[in-house]
Amino acid sequence: MPKAVALYSGGLDSTLAVLVMQRHGVDVTAVTFMNHFGCDISDKSSCSKDPFAASLKFGFQVKLAHLSDKFLEIVKNPRYGHGKNMNPCVDCRILMLKEAKEFMKITGADFLITGEVVGQRPMSQRKNCFPMIDKAADVKGLVVRPLCGKLLPVTIPEEKGLISRDMLLDFNGRSRKPQMALAAELGLTEYPAPAGGCLLTEPNYSYKLKELLDHNNDPEYKEINFLRVGRHFRFSPECKIIVGRNNEENEAIKSLSDPGDYKFRVPGHGSPLTVILGKATDMAILLAASMCARYSDAGRLPEVSVLVTKGDASYHLTVQPAGKEILDQYRIEKKGTVGAGK
Repeated sequence: MPKAVALYSGGLDSTLAVLVMQRHGVDVTAVTFMNHFGCDISDKSSCSKDPFAASLKFGFQVKLAHLSDKFLEIVKNPRYGHGKNMNPCVDCRILMLKEAKEFMKITGADFLITGEVVGQRPMSQRKNCFPMIDKAADVKGLVVRPLCGKLLPVTIPEEKGLISRDMLLDFNGRSRKPQMALAAELGLTEYPAPAGGCLLTEPNYSYKLKELLDHNNDPEYKEINFLRVGRHFRFSPECKIIVGRNNEENEAIKSLSDPGDYKFRVPGHGSPLTVILGKATDMAILLAASMCARYSDAGRLPEVSVLVTKGDASYHLTVQPAGKEILDQYRIEKKGTVGAGK
């Protein structure tokens, strides 16, 4: 029985690619790659999906692997450039194929499969882009793309007779109708809605990431994980203030922060949880307290008592809520973007 390793997100296309191969007798092991920028089970970004739902129903294995520092490096320095925002789509695909090739060696698989469709994404899924990506990843001829394989050159597994070209499909473009029809045929009744892309394709997130890297080219993952939460303010090159926007973000800030971080709340009122990341000077503490007061339900009062905690120590600061001019002076946001976190 031929064996394959699938690059697997848990989305419709990658699931269909696995099922098409299974239907024709290929033993598939799926690999889901994780990073700190969404697109995996570990978070709630626009394209994160559960990779295990379909695997349990249709009987294929899913392995999880974290790309970690390797992925951060291509975000900072992509050989093939960024997309419209901070997304290094081509470099990302190359990295995942390189890592999948290692899984192929470990499992004794014969080839790789992906759920890519010609013309579906502008950077990494162009027909003329596939050969370049495969060559750069050192997997030339080893990648089978079941959903559009009839439109692509013959692969090594086809030449060896492991699979036949009749098994492959000729999907192309951005329409999901062919995929939905195939899903019904294969008994795949539950699948995620199409996603807009990973966090690196989102303008506001990308702006905050670039701003962080401009001040610190080797940030801690804690700082990166904070980028998806709250209103962000830059007090100094070494100091940021983050203010929660709702209870869910308050809980996220509580979870992501360390005991030694300065945190702020307004007792007795609806209040954001506010945290200082980096060097907390006396001025930074006062500013964070005034911002916390401003976004609390007590924000219209002339003075507000703010609870400041750091580890086991706590005290109260009485401050004036920050005015709009102060907020605008320090706020990190892409100018002209609607809903950037006022």
